[in-house]
Amino acid sequence: MRTIDMHAHLMPPQFWHTVDQGHAWYGVRYEQAADRGWTVSPAGRNPVLTPKLRFTPEERLRDMDEQGVDMQVLSVATPLFGYYLDAATGQQMARQVNSEIAAMTRQWPTRFAGLATLPVQDVPAAIAELDYAVHVLGLKGAELDTVVNGLNWDEPQFLPLFQAAEAMGAVLFFHPQPHANLLLERLERYGLPNSIGVPLEDTLVIAALIFGGILDACPNLQVCIAHGGGPACFGMGRMDRGWQVRTEARLHIVQPPSTYQRRLYYDCLTSSEASLRFLLDQVGADRVVLGSDWPYVRWEPSPVAWVQGLQRLSQAEKEAILWRNLERLLGV
Repeated sequence: MRTIDMHAHLMPPQFWHTVDQGHAWYGVRYEQAADRGWTVSPAGRNPVLTPKLRFTPEERLRDMDEQGVDMQVLSVATPLFGYYLDAATGQQMARQVNSEIAAMTRQWPTRFAGLATLPVQDVPAAIAELDYAVHVLGLKGAELDTVVNGLNWDEPQFLPLFQAAEAMGAVLFFHPQPHANLLLERLERYGLPNSIGVPLEDTLVIAALIFGGILDACPNLQVCIAHGGGPACFGMGRMDRGWQVRTEARLHIVQPPSTYQRRLYYDCLTSSEASLRFLLDQVGADRVVLGSDWPYVRWEPSPVAWVQGLQRLSQAEKEAILWRNLERLLGV
């Protein structure tokens, strides 16, 4: 049985080479304090929690073997999205990252697949880079933040990007930045911006995609949401109620929001068997994939062992999560 991890990050070696020389990499600086480092950029300040972010590909492969993961779908660590850059510089940064990810997929084609990062602050540039990433570099799609410089994804200016991704068959993986979510404006204590703020951002992007009519405009668009989609599925009843009683909720869609749940994919990173069971019951086992958030989440003993050990999942559901769904979605 194969195991494929949709949710695995990297920080490019060129980033480390640049910041170790004391320079900023596309506006991102690195600060070291005691046993913890921080990336600092115009987008915010984010802790670098694990030395695994400096791993070479060979070290990563050994760690994957220890975790029982056969293949990782690589995507850049979210503090390095670079949406604050001008379009030309953002495209240059994206090309460097995407070329590096592609080089890993070429050298180890059975161990790595890849997702691009895009300069979405300029939609035509983002479309061009996605086309290059998919058709030249062989990447499977793109990782996107849940918000773009304060704008939600239902803004009309982003629709051409979704239409282009749909036409290319590119998978879009939405993942929020932990240092850029709504909760930071109200409470920074107790680690809540990560434990609550991040899945809240996942829910908001789902709502934007549904209520904004993007899934109707692009019926074959392939989208995966990190962290099990946050509490979105749990809140679908309330979203449906809002759609029933508020005219503004029906502005772009003619069906209840819950009818769109099965149009999306979700990774299994719910950190709770009960939550994962609820997600599976709502969207179906064919829409949930393995996601570890490597290397940010510490798994004991591994994400694969966690799924395999769940008592409320059938063997068929476990196999769907661990490899079958991603094999079909990504063609790997």
